[in-house]
Amino acid sequence: MCVPANQTAPEAKLAKSDQWVKTFDFDAFTEDVKKLGDELEKNQGPADVRHLNKMIMWSNACGLVGMLTMGFGVHAVPIIALSTFTFTRWTMIAHHTCHGGYDKCHPNKSRWNRFKFAIGGLWNRMCDWFDWMLPEAWNVEHNNRHHYCLSELEDPDLVENNLVDLRNLPVPIFLKWLVLPILVTTWKWFYYAPNTYKELKLARWRKAGKKIPEGVNPTDAVTIRSLLFGGTPFYSSWEFFSIVVGPYFIIHFFLFPLPLLAVGEYMGTGHEMYISAVKNLFLADLLANFHGFVAIVTNHAGDDMYRFRDGCRPYSGSFYLRQVLASVDFWTGSDFNDFMHGFLNYQIEHHLWPSLSMLSYQRSQPLVKAICEKHGVPYVQQNVFSRVKKTVDIMTGATSMKWFPEDYEKKFLARDAVLEAKKKNGKPVLLSDKCMEAAQE
Repeated sequence: MCVPANQTAPEAKLAKSDQWVKTFDFDAFTEDVKKLGDELEKNQGPADVRHLNKMIMWSNACGLVGMLTMGFGVHAVPIIALSTFTFTRWTMIAHHTCHGGYDKCHPNKSRWNRFKFAIGGLWNRMCDWFDWMLPEAWNVEHNNRHHYCLSELEDPDLVENNLVDLRNLPVPIFLKWLVLPILVTTWKWFYYAPNTYKELKLARWRKAGKKIPEGVNPTDAVTIRSLLFGGTPFYSSWEFFSIVVGPYFIIHFFLFPLPLLAVGEYMGTGHEMYISAVKNLFLADLLANFHGFVAIVTNHAGDDMYRFRDGCRPYSGSFYLRQVLASVDFWTGSDFNDFMHGFLNYQIEHHLWPSLSMLSYQRSQPLVKAICEKHGVPYVQQNVFSRVKKTVDIMTGATSMKWFPEDYEKKFLARDAVLEAKKKNGKPVLLSDKCMEAAQE
């Protein structure tokens, strides 16, 4: 039951949009979500691997088209193809593999495993997932910090917190809009690469028992601006360039198209093919940043998304509830639609069970939506471009996210403790339990 019989529900004045919580059956919702997650995990197999291979083929096809056309002038075909390859290689292939979505069902355990994919050195990074972010750093920042601190102050991807300077800037909203084109086309290297690396260094500091310097707030984002104006105690600018962004910048934009110098000489065009390729690669990166912003940053921002004050135990009732209340799904249903969204249009389902495959999220979406409707839990699903507007409003301070009712947040956390105490019954360990343990390391 939501409220034990010997207790009285907190006398709190609830907003109209929060009235559902008064009759919410916390235990039943928790049980339904856990049961569905266990069934989905047990049913993963060869079909999930075939679906992954299909998405890899589509992504690689985009990359191949981009490679074959990038030397023949600056135009839309190589820019869109290269951008789509970069976007999907991250959001679909690296994302779900690094979460462990194929750990159990993929036959090639030496590569398609979250402890193997893209990590262990520059060669693995280049072969599996080559982008501005260091894969090891992204695994810490995203897979652990973001997923298990969603919409808390400890969430490193909390847009409302990370854009506080812009939100509080005492200028008209329309002037803030002027900086948005720069932000949305550069955010991966300007914000995400340095901040994910900060989270990796911070995790290592904590593991080693190293004290955080006085006056340093570990929840503050580290950006290129931070490195240029004052630096950060977590790492030097040279360390960041030489390990994180430098290899990608040099190899991807300048060394990768080098063969076109020889091709150009053979065809009598000189350096033109190489220069065209470099230009196309840079323009494709701008587009990939924009595409990523539209599909990623919008997942958890909006005035209809909740924030929370305290942390909760992974895979508890509070955890499941928060993933629904602080996430949004976009249009879903077909592989092509999902491919263009990077399979990030199943954000609610992905946050409920981070270690499942892309195909499992397709299967689960209508079932999760039905569970939420059954229990009266708000399930937000909108066109991605509608969410862009809501996200921009949060970024500029035009609107704010809403806080989950404090009394109910505390009550649900207390109920989690009771249910956890009752759970010691020899339940088989599933992949989700292992993810929980990894998040607590």
